Amino acid sequence: MPPPPERRAHPRIKIKVPVELHIEGKESPFRCATSDLSLDGCYIESMLPFPVGTEVELKLEITTTLLIVGKVVTCDPQVGNGIHFTRMLPEDVEELQAFLSAAEKKAAEGKQDTPGEK
Repeated sequence: MPPPPERRAHPRIKIKVPVELHIEGKESPFRCATSDLSLDGCYIESMLPFPVGTEVELKLEITTTLLIVGKVVTCDPQVGNGIHFTRMLPEDVEELQAFLSAAEKKAAEGKQDTPGEK
């Protein structure tokens, strides 16, 4: 049986990027890292994930700090959350796109055999 078709508009890249989550009503931010990232969402690992529907503000630390508004779309107990990005400045979208392209290129280069290795 073939795998189900990909539903995401943009592929996710396995990459750890520091992220700070701000939740309305919580004083201190929640610091963690992504386990994968795309142009329209990410997955964060957390032993205490947030409920589906939780609105979050993210500070994503790539070459610069991106400010993103998102919504929790999956909740895996003792594993983490899938977050869909709902709002981002156009310049932040461009920064993230450039970062992801560079990460994808680097990953592809790393998978190629170097001469003389098997």
